[in-house]
Amino acid sequence: MKIRELAPAVLCCLLLPGPAIADDRFEAETARETEAVSLARDTQAGGYQLLTAAELKKMLDEGKPMVLVDTMPYDASYRKEHLPGARHFLFPIARMASWDTRETDGRTEADFAALLGADKDKPVVLYCGFVKCTRSDNAATWARKLGYTQVYRFPGGLYAWKGAGFPLEAVK
Repeated sequence: MKIRELAPAVLCCLLLPGPAIADDRFEAETARETEAVSLARDTQAGGYQLLTAAELKKMLDEGKPMVLVDTMPYDASYRKEHLPGARHFLFPIARMASWDTRETDGRTEADFAALLGADKDKPVVLYCGFVKCTRSDNAATWARKLGYTQVYRFPGGLYAWKGAGFPLEAVK
């Protein structure tokens, strides 16, 4: 991956808010740096791209064809609220180096590929709850492993979407 391709991810990470509990600006900056570097490394290792809430909203508003996937638990999250048009597929928080159906509600790699569809060049956008949540990292990494070429992680997830004042849906 070229430095030029990583620049937006690193810039995005550096602008993330620091923890509110930090005693001073130096501790806050250290925490922010740790989060930024972690996100950049996950992105580089997974081979996917990042989107902000505004970028994703623009894509949705323009009707850009994509597969949007919420990776949070169904009952505790997705059923209550999710991004408009999002499908559901649970991924674990812990790094999933090999596929483990115990961590994906019994669903297989083939189930995930079926959800994403046969067109491996169609954009795939994956999200979870917030930047530190790694469910979407697992999903994006697996989408790339399965051969999808336009894989995006929306790291801000539900919190960033809500923070931007964008609408959510619920299962009826």
